[in-house]
Amino acid sequence: MSTVWYFAYGSNLQSATLRGRRGIQVVRSAAVRAAGWRLVFDKPGLLGRAAFANIVPEEGAEVLGVAFEITVDDHAHVELTEGVAIGNYRRVELAVEPLDASVPWAPATALSLSSDKRDASLLPTTRYLGLVIEGALEHDLPDPWIRSLRAVPVREETEEERSFRAVVDEAIRRR
Repeated sequence: MSTVWYFAYGSNLQSATLRGRRGIQVVRSAAVRAAGWRLVFDKPGLLGRAAFANIVPEEGAEVLGVAFEITVDDHAHVELTEGVAIGNYRRVELAVEPLDASVPWAPATALSLSSDKRDASLLPTTRYLGLVIEGALEHDLPDPWIRSLRAVPVREETEEERSFRAVVDEAIRRR
């Protein structure tokens, strides 16, 4: 079984999203930091009204998340469902380091996703940011990181967005 390390920083941090909604089987995981990248919530969704998590290069910044060891096939499914083929995100390789130095098998690099499609006027929905925070808590990311996530301005999800999400959820589910 061939595997890769995938760095999650948004809703894929949450097990119910990565394992449940996307059907990804995780071999193992480690909380990590990626220096030289900053977390932003400015990636327009397909309806163009809500912001989703994105990482952008920035000297002196760091983003915290989780490196998941997953199969090559599962990684292809993540990229498919995140819209890499249509330019929604692009694959990036990041240098990462474990938050807990006692994790000997943590990777030195991981694949992740970044987007050049950005709109700083958009806000994430309360529901979406809640998934990111739940995932960060689930993986014991540090309290200052959790506080920074909780400080992100949000807006409520519209009925149209809720209906569209149900369609998307069905489409991305592994068969």
